[in-house]
Amino acid sequence: MARFRGRPPASTGPGPSGGQPRDRVRLRPGRDQESDGRAYRRSRPESRRRALLGMRSVAGQVFVLQVVIILLLVVAAGVEVFVQAREDATSEARNRSLAVAQTFANSPGIVAAMQSAHPTALLQPRAEATRLATGVDFVVVTDDHGIRYTHPIPNRIGKKFVGDIGPALAGQTVTETIHGTIGPLVQAIVPVFDSHHKVIGAVSAGITINQISSTSQRRLPVVLAAGGIALALATFGTWLVVRRLRRQTHGLGPVEMTRMYEHHDAVLHAVREGVIIIGDGGRVLLANDEACRLLELPLGDHDGRLVTDLGLDQRLTDLLAGGQAVTDEVVSAGERLLVVNVRTTEGAGGPTGVVATLRDSTELRVLSGKADQARKRLKLLYEASAAIGTTLDVTRTAEELTGAVVPRFADFASVDLAESLLHGDEPVPSQVVDLRRTALHGIRPDSPLFPVGTSIPVAPGTPHARALDGHPVLDADLTAPQSHWRRTRPAWADRLVGQGIHSLITVPLLARGTLLGVAHFYRTATHEAFDSDDLSLAEELAARAAVCIDNARRFTREHGLAVTLQHSLLPGGLPEQSALDVAYRYLPAHAGVGGDWFDVIPLPGARVALVVGDVVGHGLHAAATMGRLRTAVHNFSTLDVPPDELLGHLDVLVNQIDLDRAATDGEMSITGATCLYAIYDPVSRTCTMARAGHLPPAVVRPDGSVDFPDLPAGPPLGLVGLPFETTEVEVPEGSRLVLYTDGLVEDRTRDIDVGLDRLRATLARSPGTPEETCQAVLDALLPAHPTDDIALLVARTRVLPADRVATWEFPPDPAAVAPVRAQVTERLTAWGLDDLAFATELIISELVTNAIRYATGPFRVRLLCDRVLTCEVCDGSSTSPHLRYAATTDEGGRGLFLVAQLSERWGTRYSPDGKVIWAEQALP
Repeated sequence: MARFRGRPPASTGPGPSGGQPRDRVRLRPGRDQESDGRAYRRSRPESRRRALLGMRSVAGQVFVLQVVIILLLVVAAGVEVFVQAREDATSEARNRSLAVAQTFANSPGIVAAMQSAHPTALLQPRAEATRLATGVDFVVVTDDHGIRYTHPIPNRIGKKFVGDIGPALAGQTVTETIHGTIGPLVQAIVPVFDSHHKVIGAVSAGITINQISSTSQRRLPVVLAAGGIALALATFGTWLVVRRLRRQTHGLGPVEMTRMYEHHDAVLHAVREGVIIIGDGGRVLLANDEACRLLELPLGDHDGRLVTDLGLDQRLTDLLAGGQAVTDEVVSAGERLLVVNVRTTEGAGGPTGVVATLRDSTELRVLSGKADQARKRLKLLYEASAAIGTTLDVTRTAEELTGAVVPRFADFASVDLAESLLHGDEPVPSQVVDLRRTALHGIRPDSPLFPVGTSIPVAPGTPHARALDGHPVLDADLTAPQSHWRRTRPAWADRLVGQGIHSLITVPLLARGTLLGVAHFYRTATHEAFDSDDLSLAEELAARAAVCIDNARRFTREHGLAVTLQHSLLPGGLPEQSALDVAYRYLPAHAGVGGDWFDVIPLPGARVALVVGDVVGHGLHAAATMGRLRTAVHNFSTLDVPPDELLGHLDVLVNQIDLDRAATDGEMSITGATCLYAIYDPVSRTCTMARAGHLPPAVVRPDGSVDFPDLPAGPPLGLVGLPFETTEVEVPEGSRLVLYTDGLVEDRTRDIDVGLDRLRATLARSPGTPEETCQAVLDALLPAHPTDDIALLVARTRVLPADRVATWEFPPDPAAVAPVRAQVTERLTAWGLDDLAFATELIISELVTNAIRYATGPFRVRLLCDRVLTCEVCDGSSTSPHLRYAATTDEGGRGLFLVAQLSERWGTRYSPDGKVIWAEQALP
C-alpha cells in the first residue's frame, strides 16, 4: 500500500455490524496512528473481542504455515537421504561386482581351466569360493557362446547366460542393472582373453542392491530429529510474534485496519484517473499514484509543495492553481495529453481547496499508432506474398523472403534450409536435419552472421534447435540474462550484441506438416525490439514462404527426374565414323524439360545420318515420347530407307502414340513433333535430307558463306497421309552442317526471323572447329532464361579419298564373274588387305552371280575401304533377296547364307535406279 501524507477521506461505508454508517473520523495533521486507533476503538466497544479472535486466526494461520514449511523441508531432506542411499548402494554394487569379475577373469589358471576338457569341475569350486569370500550373489563363467560353466545353482550350469553378453564377447567390459529373480541387482561382465588376446569367454559377477548399505541411510534419524527441533522452535517463535502483534496493534484487528484504508486503496489503486487535492494557498495535500505517473512526480516528494513549484506545463499549472471549475480541458504534460477536470470543495462543506482529476488521452494516440502499425504489417504481408515465390527455384524463393523483410521488418534476415531440400529430395518429417544457409540479406554488407553456403551448427537448447522442433522463438532482448541465446551460447550472443543486434525472431518453415528449415529475423538499434505482434507476422511470412519453397522443391525434384530421364534417352556419346567431325550441345529449359533430341547414326557405305527432333510440350511425357521417337529412328535407319520414307514411318508411329493415349486416357490428344533427317555420303559429297515441320539446317561453305537450303517443310509428325519430300544438296569438303531446334532461335522476346539472321551472322564469322562453332552460337543466341530445350548439332564434312574407292561395271554374263573377282583381289592387295581376299572373293562371286541371274542391268561393283571394308553390288532391279536355310538336298540357295557368315553384317538399300546389296567386313 502506497504511503502518503495528507488527510485521508472519511469512510461512509457500513460499519462492522452493518446497517448504519460508520462515524466520521477525521485524521488531523500531527496525530499518529495510535491515537486514531484509540478513537476508533472507543467508537466501537466490541471491536476488541473480534480483534482478538481475528488475531488468533491470523496467528493460527502463521503457525500452520510454518509447520507445513518445516514438514516439507523434513520430507525433502528424507527423500534426498533415501535417494542418495540408493545411488550409493548402486554405485557400491557396481564397483564390487566389476572388481570381482575383473579379478576372477584375470586370475591365474582361468584360461587353462576354460580350455580344459572339464572346465566346470575346475572353475565351479573357485567361483563359489570367490562368491562367498566377496559377498556377491553369483560368479558365472561362460564360454564364447554364452554357455555357463559355473553358477551358484548347479542345475543352471550349461544353460544360456541371461544378459547382454555380446559386447563382452567383442572385448568390452559391460556393467548393467537388471531385475533378476532375486530382485534388483548389478552385474558386471568381463571378457577373458587367451595368450593371443582372443576372447574365449566371459566372467559375470553380480550382487543385489539390497545387500549394500550406505552411511546415508544412517543419517535419516538425525534428519528427523532436526526436523522435530525446528518445529518446536517455530512454535515458540510464532507465539512470540503473536504476542508482539497484540501489543503493537492494541487489539485492533485486521478487518478494522482494512476498512480504515479501503478508500485509500480505491483512490490510489482502483481508480484509473489521477486525483490531486490542492488546499488553500495552492499547496498539494494529496496526489495518488496515477497522478504522480501522469505528471511525472516522484512519489511522496510533492506533499505540501506549491503547485507552481512542481515544474508542470504552464497551462496545467494555471488550471490547478486558479481555483476555478474546469470541465474536460485538454492540456499537454510532457509527451502526454491529459483531460483535466477541476472542482472546488467549498460547496460540499469541506475545507477550502480544489480536487482535480486527470485522465490520460494519449491512449487514443497509441491506439492510432497501433492501427497504423497493423496497416503497415498488412501491407508488408501483402507485398511480401506477391514478391515471394515468383520462380520455382528453392534458393531464389529463400532470397525473396529475406529481401522482402529487410529493412522494413528486420535489419538482417537469413534462411537455413535442409540439405536434402536443396537437391529436390523429400525432407524427413519431424526430424532434426542438417541445415545450410541458403539466403542472407541485411542493411549492410558486413553481416555478423554465417555467410551463404555455410553448414549451420545446431546446439541443443538454442532458438535454432527449438525452431527445428516446430516452435517459434522470440528473443526480444538478447542482452537479458533470460535470453535463449545467452543461456545456451553466451559467446555467440555477445558477438551479436557487439554488432548492434539486440532482438531476434526464429520461426520454423513448415509445409504440409514437414519441416523444411528455419528463418531468422534480427533487429539493430534502427528498430525497436520485436514483440508478440511481430512474431505473428513473422510466422505468417514464414508459412507463406514455406509453401512456395515446398512447391519449388517439388518442381526441382520433378525437373531433376525429367532431366535424368531425358539425358538417359539422349546419346551418351558420338559413334565412331569417318565422314563427319561432329560436336553437339544440349541444354534443358530452366522451367521444364522438353522433348528435343538429336542423334548421329552411322550407315552402310561410310554414310552418316544426322537427326534433330522436337516433341511439343514439356515434362516427363514429352521426354518419354522423345525416347520412343529416337528409338524408332534408330530402328528405321537400319532399314536404310531414304529420309522421306523414314519420316513416313515415323509419322505413322506418332499417330499410333496418339491413338494409344486416347484409348488409355479416354480423350484424344495430339502429341505433335517435328524432325529433320539428313544422310551425308562422303563418297559423292552429297547430303540427302527431309524434314517434318522442322526448321531447315544451315550449310556453312568453306568460303564462309551461309545458306539455308530450300528444303520443303513437310507437315509435323502425326498427320498421317501427307507426303514428305527429299532434297539432295552437294556439300564440298570442309563444309559445316548445322542442325538445331527452335529453342535456339526463338523465344518470347525474339522473333524466329531475327534468330535465324543472328544465327547466319554468327556462323559466317566463326570459321573454327565444330566445338568452337557450337560455343560461338550459344554465346550469341542463348537466352538468359531459356524457356525451351536447345539441341545444336554441328558436323564438318569429310570426303573419303578416291584411292579408297574402287568401282567396276560388268555385263550380264556369268563369264564376267572371274574378271571382277580378279580385279577385286588386285585392289585388296594394293590396300594391304590380302587377309580378306578369300572371303571377299566369295562374297563378290555370290552377289554378282545373284545379280546376273535374278536382276537387270546396269551392274556395278564398288569397294569402300574406310573403318570397315564394304562390298557393294548394284543392279537395276527393285526385288530384294532373302536369306534362307537350304536343305541338304537343295542344289542352291546357300549364297546369301555364305555372305552372312563371311561378313559382319549385310543388307539391301534402294536407289532411284534400283538397289544395292552390301556387305561389311572388319579390317584386320
